[in-house]
Amino acid sequence: MFNRYWRWVAIALFLSDALLINLGFILAYWVRYEWQLLRPVEEAYFVPYTTYLPAAGVFTLILLIAYWLEGMYAPARRTSWFDQVFSIFNGTTSGTVIMIVANYIYPSLSYSRLIFLYATVLIVVLLSISRLLLRAVLGHLRRRGIGVSRVLIVGAGSVGRTVMRNIVAQPSLGYQIVGFVDDNPNKGSTDIGRFKALGPVDNLARIIQQENIDEVIITLPWMYHRKIISVMSECQRERVRARLVPDLFQMTLSKVDVDDLGGVPLVGVREIAIPRWKLAAKRALDFSISLMGLVLCWPLFLLIALAIKLDSPGPVLFKQVRVGKGGKEFELYKFRTMRVGAEEEQAELRAFNEATGPLFKIRDDPRLTRVGKFLRRTSLDELPQVYNVLRGEMSLVGPRPPLPSEVAEYLPWQRQRLEVSPGMTGLWQVSGRSELTFDEMCLLDIYYIENWSPTLDAEILLRTIPNIIFGKGAY
Repeated sequence: MFNRYWRWVAIALFLSDALLINLGFILAYWVRYEWQLLRPVEEAYFVPYTTYLPAAGVFTLILLIAYWLEGMYAPARRTSWFDQVFSIFNGTTSGTVIMIVANYIYPSLSYSRLIFLYATVLIVVLLSISRLLLRAVLGHLRRRGIGVSRVLIVGAGSVGRTVMRNIVAQPSLGYQIVGFVDDNPNKGSTDIGRFKALGPVDNLARIIQQENIDEVIITLPWMYHRKIISVMSECQRERVRARLVPDLFQMTLSKVDVDDLGGVPLVGVREIAIPRWKLAAKRALDFSISLMGLVLCWPLFLLIALAIKLDSPGPVLFKQVRVGKGGKEFELYKFRTMRVGAEEEQAELRAFNEATGPLFKIRDDPRLTRVGKFLRRTSLDELPQVYNVLRGEMSLVGPRPPLPSEVAEYLPWQRQRLEVSPGMTGLWQVSGRSELTFDEMCLLDIYYIENWSPTLDAEILLRTIPNIIFGKGAY
């Protein structure tokens, strides 16, 4: 299914490239003969665009062949936009060199060489913009399940969960996990969030046929090499693609460092701890932004406090014990959104819980006040947490701060989310918030910890803004 989808994308891409190449050539003609950039054109050498039509056709054909040789029409999920721009530049310059050389060899052609140089720049710019737009469109479609590969994961151990959290954190890659198989009865029969446990590996052929699997990702430990070979052979018989994630000596994949020595792959182990200077920079940013937030937003704080007081009796702030970095407890501050005594009523509403795992969430919680519903929907109830950030108990970006009762129910792998300070926002918020299952939330938090960078923090903060405006997944 995915290959058929990509075939249509590649055809559309091929045709749009042909159109943009000709548009770039037309603009280059305008720059050369109308704008006369760099060198004026004498009246005797002025030629109409129809004279260049054969050259434009040959140039288009050469560039499309060059792009095809560069692999620009092959499905490549992990190719960055900069890699694509580099391929466009390589293909375009190669085609331009061929045309200029042909112009020298056959002087009778008498084409302006400058027009090809202008065309090179314009075509690179136009095609680069088109690839950027394509990535945005495909990412939007993939997040809605269009044009995705249906994936089955073999193995539900630490490596399997690593694959799961990478797919959950990056839906734009276009993978949809149908489920997983594992010979361990405890793993092969317990769902991980919305990822279904489909039993032992012996069910592989049947699942591939029933679930229309496009791709199988094998995450079994390295000592099961015979089982791995058997699975890959089964996939070959069923005509589905099989890919192997190496579990080198059962190391965490985030510790594996792959380098290249003249074509020879070198695999080593790298330190994944965040350097102290980066932690210091993160803390400095948290402190400065939270301090600025308290100074600039105090009028908004007063308005919200007044609205809460006028709406229902009780305190303005709601204080609750949460668990922070390393399991250390702290007191979290929020604007009160429920009537007084709401916590004591939770046991009576347990049957209406819509969340998974140890979480408790109700979409239309009857305990919410009128102002509280608005504050929840806009996330304004979380503003007092800037004080927790200022004190160093929380960060602007990080895992969701859990309750002690939730932590008590954590599985061993879920406790990894306590390795960093909790955040006011995080991958869990920009990826669906309350719409996520608890296991998916944990997978996203662990992905964030293993892949932390200032760039990732900045991306999450920017993605938080539209989520707050539209109230996506907030209740």
